[in-house]
Amino acid sequence: MRLSEMHLFFYHMRVFQFRLQRHLQDLFLLSRFAEERREENLPFIVKRHQSLLRRRLGDSDPQLQENKIVNLGIAIQKIDGILIPPGKIFSVWRLVGKTSKRKGYMEGLTLSRGEVKTGVGGGLCQLSNLLYWMALHTPMKVVERHHHSFDPFPDERRVLPFGSGASLFYNYVDLRFLNTTETTFQIRLWMTDKHLKGTIYASQPLEISYSIQERKHRFLKKEGKNYRENEIWRIARDKRSGKKMGEELIIHNFAEVKYELPDPFPPESDSMGARDAGARM
Repeated sequence: MRLSEMHLFFYHMRVFQFRLQRHLQDLFLLSRFAEERREENLPFIVKRHQSLLRRRLGDSDPQLQENKIVNLGIAIQKIDGILIPPGKIFSVWRLVGKTSKRKGYMEGLTLSRGEVKTGVGGGLCQLSNLLYWMALHTPMKVVERHHHSFDPFPDERRVLPFGSGASLFYNYVDLRFLNTTETTFQIRLWMTDKHLKGTIYASQPLEISYSIQERKHRFLKKEGKNYRENEIWRIARDKRSGKKMGEELIIHNFAEVKYELPDPFPPESDSMGARDAGARM
């Protein structure tokens, strides 16, 4: 067996181990996962967001974008309308399940082990990115979120801060959030010709609103490689008075850049609060 084949064998064995471990862990949480769905919207809108379905991603095959749209269309049917009552956990993979050709999923872009690849069900990170962004604007607690360790493509019509997404890999790289409030939340998802759209609804009005800001964004060179760094902050305000109730650092990103950068580097920026407002539907 060649060294490369040995590495691949051990990689797949490791993936199997992680997936089995997650499956066993979840057996103790079965009663806590959100499963109930509702066709009618809950009465109060908490957050809306949309993202473009087609974006130029480096020199990748445009057909993979079309395949991604097919994959998203299948996955959102498993989540749309889901209720997240108090004490329940929302999990992408518990609802979507394992992607396969048998279920209609197609080859799409994936990011794996520091490289851009293709795989069945690729492109679902666009869904997790949207869900994570909306969840940050609620009082629910994000209990699991992963991010890519590298920046694969230059910005192309980006409306959200760099590094504010969430990666997925069945079933142990998941996006999960826990409803620690007394309010029931609901997720609605749909697609138009151009956008993936989502809304989080609530059973009662919220007293606190949330906004997201990017700070200390910069590109830098270290040991011959280019990196991108920033901080993502969440600010809480009283809805009635507008008074700032607090802020928290939720993400510190430091990722290797995989594409060519201009010389000199783009200038540093300190805040991207305006992008949060600009991302609304």
